[in-house]
Amino acid sequence: MSIKIFVTGGSFDKVYNEIKEELEFKETSLTKMLEIARCKAEFDIRTLMMIDSLKMTFADRQSILENCLATPEDKILITHGTSTMAETAKMLGDNKELTQNKTVVLTGAMMPNSLVNSDSMFNLGTAVAFVQVLPPGVYIAMNGKVFDWYNVKKNEKIGVFETL
Repeated sequence: MSIKIFVTGGSFDKVYNEIKEELEFKETSLTKMLEIARCKAEFDIRTLMMIDSLKMTFADRQSILENCLATPEDKILITHGTSTMAETAKMLGDNKELTQNKTVVLTGAMMPNSLVNSDSMFNLGTAVAFVQVLPPGVYIAMNGKVFDWYNVKKNEKIGVFETL
């Protein structure tokens, strides 16, 4: 069972630029993270985009949906910025063809993997586990919990995902 991983950006893959003194995107750290974690699941990584989810457009979300539908794998993990992750999950979850045939798990990080004390490695590990055992549908995996796409929100005040 192979897992398709779609990279879309978000804090997960941001790195600090010392010259500009800001976080930015270079390339995904997913391959290295899975190596470090000694992940033995079969996976195929494809970068769709490297953007902050606050800048994600309807067209970007449509591209994510189209790629999910087009890939032959029925287990899909998506790395995504946390700010609009629930919005993308809703768009994917509203597609009956997708939710009846594939298991899609979105995950992200409150702090970039490149920073100390990031939650990215833990969230990635739980998402890899959840995508392999959950039934077809769309889910968000964050901080050791899994949420159905239609019953989740990000609590901006405390920086965690919770049920509606």
